[in-house]
Amino acid sequence: MDKIIIYTSETCPYCKAVKDKLKEEKIEFNERLTKDWPDEWNKIASTVGVSTVPTIFYKQEYFIPGRDFANPVVLVNTLQNFTSNTYTDSFVTLQRLKTLTYNIATAFSRTNQILTQIENKLKDKENDK
Repeated sequence: MDKIIIYTSETCPYCKAVKDKLKEEKIEFNERLTKDWPDEWNKIASTVGVSTVPTIFYKQEYFIPGRDFANPVVLVNTLQNFTSNTYTDSFVTLQRLKTLTYNIATAFSRTNQILTQIENKLKDKENDK
């Protein structure tokens, strides 16, 4: 397995859980505390658009909790089965933009449904008075 770098914080319990799972699976990694690598960490946070730890760097990709994995088990599975992307950066960017657009549209639709339900309940309360 290629070299894994995990960016962590000393006070992060989720970082500890991820590191423990990696150790349990005998997956080697280099840990970098964000406080000890501030320039590198700021560049990463700026690149990915979020400063969440633990952030994992593997095969020229960043893996971020919530965005790329839901828990340490999913992360290990992802890393063990990961293959590098062979598409161009512009193709990958287009596909991710399409996914983002879809997710935003879905979120707005759900929000609209919830607001409509609230609006209807308020109207029903007004009519009951």
